[in-house]
Amino acid sequence: MIKTRHAITLLVALLIFFAAAYSLPQTKRVGMVIGIKPDKIAAYKALHAASNSGVRDLLSKYHMKNFSIYLRQLDDGNYYLFGYYEYDGSDYDGDMRKLSAEKRNIEWLSVTDPMQKPLRGQKSWTQMEEVYHNE
Repeated sequence: MIKTRHAITLLVALLIFFAAAYSLPQTKRVGMVIGIKPDKIAAYKALHAASNSGVRDLLSKYHMKNFSIYLRQLDDGNYYLFGYYEYDGSDYDGDMRKLSAEKRNIEWLSVTDPMQKPLRGQKSWTQMEEVYHNE
């Protein structure tokens, strides 16, 4: 009887643990790409090198972590920005809508967007398909 009670207690504890772990938000990894105008690269780098806490705190506010942007000239002669971030919130679409309505974000994009060249048929950054990930 005592062994059965311990087994049931252990089983219930395991079920609670797995239910809690399953209900935690899963990290969404986002990779994206956009072109950049060659004559705007230095200004773009300077903007991102400067301390811009207004934009950075918005990224944190909307659960965007480990945000990085990389620059590379490809064989076609064009320059591209490759961005990556991890989203750890529970309402990605809702958080992105709220972020896009933030005054500071709108102001930031009014400066950076003209420096960029979206891929053909796109209006802004284009999300990329994740092909592989190693934890």
